[in-house]
Amino acid sequence: MKQSVLCVALFGVIALPFYAYAETLDEVVVTATRFKDVSVDKPINVTVISQSDIQQSSARTLPELLSGEAGISMRDLFGNNAAATTVDMRGFGAAAGQNTLILLDGRRITDPDLSGVQWAAIPFSAIERIEILRGSGAVLYGGGTTGGVINIITRTPEASGNSAHASVRGGSYGLSEVQAGGSYFSGKAGLDLTASKLNSQGYRANNRNEQTNAQANFRWLTEAGELSARLGMDSQNIQLPGGRTVQTAVGIDQVRTDPRGAATPLDYASRDGNQLALDWQQTLGAVDLNIGLATRNKNQKSYFDWGGFPAYRDGDLNVTSFTPRARIPHDLGGDSSLVVGVDMHRWRYGQRVSNAVANIGQPINRIGMQQQNDALYLQNTTHLGKATTLLAGVRNERISMAGNDTYNAAAPGAFFGSAAPAASFAATGNAYELALRHQLDSGLAFNGKIGSSFRFANVDEIYESGAAFTNQFQFLRPQTSSGIEFGVDQRTQAGSWRATVFNSRVNDEIHLDPFTTGTGNTNLPPSRRQGVELEGKWQALQKLVLNANYSYTDARFLSGVMPGGAFTQLNVNIAGKRVPLVANQKANLGASWLASEQTRLNAALTYVGSQFMENDEANTLGIKIPSYSLFDIKLVHEMKGWQVNAAVNNLFDRRYFTYAVSSQFTPGRYNAYTLPGRTLFVGLSYQQ
Repeated sequence: MKQSVLCVALFGVIALPFYAYAETLDEVVVTATRFKDVSVDKPINVTVISQSDIQQSSARTLPELLSGEAGISMRDLFGNNAAATTVDMRGFGAAAGQNTLILLDGRRITDPDLSGVQWAAIPFSAIERIEILRGSGAVLYGGGTTGGVINIITRTPEASGNSAHASVRGGSYGLSEVQAGGSYFSGKAGLDLTASKLNSQGYRANNRNEQTNAQANFRWLTEAGELSARLGMDSQNIQLPGGRTVQTAVGIDQVRTDPRGAATPLDYASRDGNQLALDWQQTLGAVDLNIGLATRNKNQKSYFDWGGFPAYRDGDLNVTSFTPRARIPHDLGGDSSLVVGVDMHRWRYGQRVSNAVANIGQPINRIGMQQQNDALYLQNTTHLGKATTLLAGVRNERISMAGNDTYNAAAPGAFFGSAAPAASFAATGNAYELALRHQLDSGLAFNGKIGSSFRFANVDEIYESGAAFTNQFQFLRPQTSSGIEFGVDQRTQAGSWRATVFNSRVNDEIHLDPFTTGTGNTNLPPSRRQGVELEGKWQALQKLVLNANYSYTDARFLSGVMPGGAFTQLNVNIAGKRVPLVANQKANLGASWLASEQTRLNAALTYVGSQFMENDEANTLGIKIPSYSLFDIKLVHEMKGWQVNAAVNNLFDRRYFTYAVSSQFTPGRYNAYTLPGRTLFVGLSYQQ
């Protein structure tokens, strides 16, 4: 309670000056309507993280940067360059990765599996800005947007001009990183290139991480549009240390006695991806037209020893997308524009399972899945006057899936196995959004929105074992949600502030059921997310910028009982219980001081409240993931194109973890994933 009162008070100190200073700022251009547009008159809850914001931040990774914003938290397993890290918007816990949609230049990089986003494949130097849409995006982008949408926009040659840059960075736990790039633009055509390589031993034993990225962005401008192409590749090899076990009843506490140890010294994984995206944009009269075509593939390999019962997996995922859309101005009901589009995605997934790398040519199981998503959407924006804007949109999306599996009883390591019978599935998801914004002469604006969203189960959530422990495809009902939110905001020359309250109900939430033996993932009983988000940024002095945000999130089940099974608890009542892995309270405070024309000092304080562990849906374990506070500082000095920076994260060397899972077999036992203490990083860069 003390933390919440303090955070609200600090937010009030930052927001108060804006009431007396309401001069209008320059317009901010975003792509929240899938076209370049002005954000300040749209009834959308959007935050833009600029290139300047990224440079000033002490964040080491994209998830750390995002978690500095209101309503966003992150869950990190290892603290090693964002490997195995999930971003959570508005409290979805273990299912956060499937309820927050991540886009790269407007295209999905959230895949229909549980592998998660490859955050390290997008270096900071390649980013122009990041757009965050909270609780919105289902109409324009489809499933998996219940929490919201994060769109990462990369640098373009016309914006970068003729330039070159290079940087090196080193730090704690054997980290070394090199980045280089350049941009050329002739007035009609241009090319932007970025490449990076990182190596780190990691905080934990058996957690070495090697990451390589490269991307090229080409633009050719025409009289009424442009043709663009983006090519990218990424490669990661990482060792997986597992969790630290705690069971105080028998004297086990590896979090305290051996936080850096490895429970799984033989486990590892690799991931290689490639992507190509083409866009043709053209203005035909008053109509803006965009035709997009993209293809992306990734290969993932992993080895898990499982206590002497090893499993080696080799999987491929390919997607092709065709996304034509148009923005049509009209005067029906006022000054209006209609965005209409079609999204077509074709996914192919294949996986081979064996007991060793050498035997993957003769797999035990060979699993295949094909998925098609086809959608039509309409979104209309009407200016009812100079101060009032109405937005309305609808989407209809159909999914079809077909899976097959073969089992080879003669394969090395095959025993007690089975093949899932071939199966298929089809479903439809619908979404709508209705929003209104009204702005007063003072710059104070009021926003209201109601809407709905949906999510389909992904391939990893469908392929599971049945009650008799035989493999099968378990197709689940689509998840649906409906919500309402209200916000007040103001932007001035002194800064900006925003306050939002929201409430959403989720039905048939797709989630792992740890209680019911042999059913894997299932549709959960109804749940609710509601909360308050406060954020503000203030130019307190000529050389001092302050920012603060506070989030209160209440995520809980409304009703329901988990039936359980022979090896777990029986008839677990979850009605009124809080959703695991969701902290009620989170706050961020930041300051950026320009000590001289060449030197800037940045500081950031983060507080995250306690939360229930995964598998503790009943809230009965009696132990929670403890709350924690982290303090980071960063010093930057620039001179004639050179920049030297030094950062200390977790300055006070706090011990903490953001993920823990409780045992369903042994009461009082859990595994926690400890994160680094104090870390130091030093970097040198040059830009021309």
